[in-house]
Amino acid sequence: MSDLIHDFLFASAARAPAAPALAHGQAWLDYAALADAVRRASHALLDAGLGAGERVAVYLEKRIENVAAMFGASHAGGVFVPVNPLLKPEQVAHILADCNVRILVTSPERLAQLAPQLERCPDLRTVFVTAGAAAAAPAGKQLRHWDDALATSPEHATHRRIDADVAAILYTSGSTGKPKGVVLSHRNMAAGARSVASYLELTPADRLLAVLPLSFDYGLSQLTCAFVAGASAVLLNHLFARDVVAAVDTYAITGLAAVPPLWNQLARLPWPDGCTLRYLTNSGGAMPGPTLAALRRALPRSQVFLMYGLTEAFRSTYLPPAEIDRRPGSMGRAIPNAEILVVRPDGTLCGADEPGELVHRGALVSLGYWNDPARTAERFKPAPGQDPALTMPEMAVWSGDTVRRDADGYLYFIGRADDLIKVSGYRISPTELEDAVYALPGVDEAVAFGVPHPELGQAIVLLVTGGADDLPDADAVRKECQRRLPAYMVPAKVDVHAGPFPRNPNGKIDRKGLAMPYLNLFDGSPS
Repeated sequence: MSDLIHDFLFASAARAPAAPALAHGQAWLDYAALADAVRRASHALLDAGLGAGERVAVYLEKRIENVAAMFGASHAGGVFVPVNPLLKPEQVAHILADCNVRILVTSPERLAQLAPQLERCPDLRTVFVTAGAAAAAPAGKQLRHWDDALATSPEHATHRRIDADVAAILYTSGSTGKPKGVVLSHRNMAAGARSVASYLELTPADRLLAVLPLSFDYGLSQLTCAFVAGASAVLLNHLFARDVVAAVDTYAITGLAAVPPLWNQLARLPWPDGCTLRYLTNSGGAMPGPTLAALRRALPRSQVFLMYGLTEAFRSTYLPPAEIDRRPGSMGRAIPNAEILVVRPDGTLCGADEPGELVHRGALVSLGYWNDPARTAERFKPAPGQDPALTMPEMAVWSGDTVRRDADGYLYFIGRADDLIKVSGYRISPTELEDAVYALPGVDEAVAFGVPHPELGQAIVLLVTGGADDLPDADAVRKECQRRLPAYMVPAKVDVHAGPFPRNPNGKIDRKGLAMPYLNLFDGSPS
């Protein structure tokens, strides 16, 4: 049994080559055709000189070429780096430079916007472009056409890899600084796919709708879970929530994964009689109680799985559907093949209902952050309770989240220990946003924080200061954020202050104190 993530796809192709595997729009590929596309992509990347463990970035919306490129990179013996298609060129260039990407797969339209930034990426040698408008080669880079390469590249011997090798790097925001790359091994991804597919009881008859970005671990898992079970996945780049309902009906979808802001919208829409959905899953934040109740009324035959996860360990807990009414507000228990601990600051285990930090141990724990030993050391530490005779202790992920465990072993979320903002399932670094604002004229100080929002989970509030005689304009600051940042990072509220921000005893800006007047901003309550 192989534990390389691309082998799931090839094993399903060997068992049932004519079974449906992947759809986008009107195009359907069976497992034999998808395996062939991945194999051809592998040879095209190797023909471009891809070395063992070298990185291939894929900067595309969800489409068949995206999937072929990612799994083709894995099959070749490289590492795939899915880049969120909502990111702006400066952010994309940071990712390409940070993990020394050798090959980029993108569209001509995206390349035209990105090209001026590629001089910051000296390790990038080759850019593949998909079909579309004419594209010019960026300075110092080789340009190849994806379809031509797949059709003409000769076969190459793939690089030998084992399950401990790196399979993918997923970039996610932390509470400080620019996005960091979470390094996932084949073992991490294979264990995660098997675990989730087991408790969702996926079979070849299932059809999963992929609505989340493939740069999210939660979005990517729709593919890996489908492939391990021999099920099929449908790629959807939706504009409106009603597009999701229509796709569920059109493609006879049985499994749908989403984050709370999308569920809030979907819960308000009419669903067709006889809806084919067998199950729903939620992660990326707690699903509001009224939303959960509305979905269960609208889809009484669909099971609801409430889950908690972090990119550093893929998925940690799930609440079985049968426990929803008995344990309102619970994030469930550990998924198969993982152990979730609740730990005191001194590393000892908490008692029942005692708040502590959630610590995840097991095969899903990633390999740390790419090229960032300091932040890796902060988050990845030895698992509690190990025998001191072990000379190489097992590493666990210390989540920074405070939870409690009841007497029956079910977990409940209490809060985060850092300043990370979560908007529509996206994790946003306040520092990254603030750094972008500091580049604007007239801004002396900037503070960003999240406040509760009924639709988004959290909304971003940005406060800026300037000189008494030259205050920045709030509307101009927000418009500049719209120009420089992806939509999910644009502040919902910008306020301008005349003087310096208050400090705490350590001399740091009193972020929590500044946030207090805004906590009820979006719920209609007085501040």
